[in-house]
Amino acid sequence: MDGIIINKMEFYSKKNVLITGGASFIGSHLAELLLSYGAKVRILDNLSSGSTDNLGESIKDLQLIEKDVRESTDTRKYYNNIDIVFNLAAQHGGRGFIETHPVECLNNMLLDNVVFDNCIKNNVKHIVHASSACVYPINLQSSEDQRNYLKEEDANFETPGDAFPDGAYGWAKLMGELQLSNYVKQYGISGTSARIFTAYGERENESHAVIALIAKAILKLDPYPVWGNGQQTRNFTYVQDTVKGLALCGSRDENESYEVFNIGSVKHETVEELYTNIFEILDWTPSNFDFQLDKPVGVKSRASDNTKITNEFSWEPDISLSDGLKNTIEWYLSNIKKVDLNKLEDLLMER
Repeated sequence: MDGIIINKMEFYSKKNVLITGGASFIGSHLAELLLSYGAKVRILDNLSSGSTDNLGESIKDLQLIEKDVRESTDTRKYYNNIDIVFNLAAQHGGRGFIETHPVECLNNMLLDNVVFDNCIKNNVKHIVHASSACVYPINLQSSEDQRNYLKEEDANFETPGDAFPDGAYGWAKLMGELQLSNYVKQYGISGTSARIFTAYGERENESHAVIALIAKAILKLDPYPVWGNGQQTRNFTYVQDTVKGLALCGSRDENESYEVFNIGSVKHETVEELYTNIFEILDWTPSNFDFQLDKPVGVKSRASDNTKITNEFSWEPDISLSDGLKNTIEWYLSNIKKVDLNKLEDLLMER
């Protein structure tokens, strides 16, 4: 890890940190990272999609509060004496879930409000809000040939037409950003929205595309089912790189300001490139494909411009797609029982 980044991470020594949704896929990795730099970590999670298994040995070194963050009065005391809150709690899932559960996604606006309000009532000085690439206008991502690199200023409330997110989930995340920016303005705290792009890795489940494609390859499904035509692009970002970016966002000076940062790789990679890498690692290739064009696939192209976070923190992804997939597949084979073929498609519609 770069020396500048290590110095930034040392900021966390003896800091009191609360992670809402900290037993989740991304949250558990963030907890591990912060613990390694001496932070005192408290997790608030109702375990509706997260699990204690995700926390592994780390659970001995942190405080886990199994409660729903939306219960404002019941959870308020857990924000007391906290220096930084990372808000990762959310109703979310893969593309199947967010397309078929828009109401649950929109409920994230209420969840964010409860978290931010409890922070203010407990004098928390810095909030890091886990936002999403889904906040970006869909017209910038509507063609497989566009290959735009999305900049933070491309999604905002100041320029007419620049608030046009990707579905209900994107709107809810963008409204969470709007809420936080105004909490900063009104109450004089520091706030950071971190727009996460297509994170993948260990502890993710089959509701997300990367793990689902791995599971299908392990099951040797032939023809091999693919949602869409395989040419849609994403900037697949290994979870260890994602949480490093989140932690750096939390190390900002408490200067009563609001900032937004992208966290994602800067490479457009097709879904075809993704599953081809998976096949090479598993040493198996199907004889045929079933391209399911009626399935929800979201926008046609998506990748981030990382100029801002690189200039601010010297952050850039360290792990290639190939290496990240090797780590993920090794974990999946070691930790997950064979998936029920009949349930795999159903899992893609769940959290």
